[in-house]
Amino acid sequence: MPAISFENISKSYPLPGTAKARSFLALDAVSLDVAQGEFFGLLGPNGAGKTTLITLLAGLAKATSGRARVMGHDVQTDFAAARRALGVVPQELVFDPFFNVREALVFQSGYFGVRHNDAWIDELLDSLGLADKAKSNMRTLSGGMKRRLLVGLALVHKPPVIVLDEPTAGVDVELRQTLWHFIAKLNKQGHTVLLTTHYLEEAEALCNRIAMLKSGQVVALDSTSALLSSASGNVLRCTVDGDLPPELAAIARVTGRVVQLPAADARAVEFYLTQLRQAALTVSDIEIRRPDLEDVFLQVMHQHPDRLQRSLP
Repeated sequence: MPAISFENISKSYPLPGTAKARSFLALDAVSLDVAQGEFFGLLGPNGAGKTTLITLLAGLAKATSGRARVMGHDVQTDFAAARRALGVVPQELVFDPFFNVREALVFQSGYFGVRHNDAWIDELLDSLGLADKAKSNMRTLSGGMKRRLLVGLALVHKPPVIVLDEPTAGVDVELRQTLWHFIAKLNKQGHTVLLTTHYLEEAEALCNRIAMLKSGQVVALDSTSALLSSASGNVLRCTVDGDLPPELAAIARVTGRVVQLPAADARAVEFYLTQLRQAALTVSDIEIRRPDLEDVFLQVMHQHPDRLQRSLP
């Protein structure tokens, strides 16, 4: 039995202001399973449908067609059991301003019928670096501390399945390290983890298997190692002062002064360096490396051209 199962999930939303009743297709027949104990990555550009898929899994919206299950429980017909098996860390910072940190965790436990779990709450506070904030009102917490508390709220009932929707967006390096150490420990203890993130180095390091979404459809689904092996050639990485020639800019991955170009062979490297010299650009810190998950992600996205997510009559 899979921990998470999506069976031909489609979701459409009505389009306001149209002459005829029309709908926007956000998810288009998505099917995938996540095995128990797996650390699974769900990747895609903004608007690909990742958060919509999680919203359907949590039972906060209803699929237009298809079924979603958590530990075998249908999220619509067996909602209570499915929700007890699931802990979701949302992308948005949501909190109750009337409680301190410990009170919030106690109240959240009560929603699932869990009592006398002080030892687990203490472990959560300690593992997430919140022990010294236990009596602080939630309004006084920084954004990073609120993010830590959201993780605690999702885990307070010890769900077998944990969903993390952009859990490290906008947080500092210390929190990221603390969070991943704790989540990795839970995964080793048998918890299933579904992660969405734009930090692809995190997904590469943590996830056993990855699905990539684009325009509401699954465009890649395989083990992380297989996806990395599928990338052809190497990557030329260098530091460049100045603007790239247009023919290189069209294919380069640029971060500030750092430029990365796909290099199938030595001739490609020679061609790039010649183009840079002819453009009178200063090049330094030249390195040839193997493709990483970000290279694979960009390659997959380019192989599947953008389509307008369909409007349905």
